[in-house]
Amino acid sequence: MLDFSAIALAVHAIAATVWVGGMFFAYTVLRPSLGPFEPQQRLTLWNDVFTRFFIWVWVAVIALPVSGYLLVFIYFGGFGTVGLHVHIMHLLGLIMIGLFLLLFFTPYRHFQSAVNANEWPTAARHLNNIRRIVGINTILGLITIAVGASGRLWG
Repeated sequence: MLDFSAIALAVHAIAATVWVGGMFFAYTVLRPSLGPFEPQQRLTLWNDVFTRFFIWVWVAVIALPVSGYLLVFIYFGGFGTVGLHVHIMHLLGLIMIGLFLLLFFTPYRHFQSAVNANEWPTAARHLNNIRRIVGINTILGLITIAVGASGRLWG
């Protein structure tokens, strides 16, 4: 029979993979590939990409803390019994969620409005702010994954 903690851990790993992998792809593959496109095409495409991707990020932003807290409190017995790596993942995860909320409710909302109003220079400015936040979150996400994968071996 499958252990509940195994399900929570699988949900946690899949949510992290979707979110961080999506950011990594967008930042390192999609963004540079759009260089030859005209600004209007590029900005419209990013708007479509964000609309679809942010649905999955919202799922991850909910699934990660829920599955993480279930693991910490049900499987490990609370924060007092977990290793340093879990505390680091927790802190970095909260920072990443905070940065996503900032991104979603400020530059992304302004970006969407500018694209819908065909205000391309304004949209480009907001896209640049989104790019910065995604870049930071991608680095934090990769660090969090490395900590989670290696932390049990720290001694």
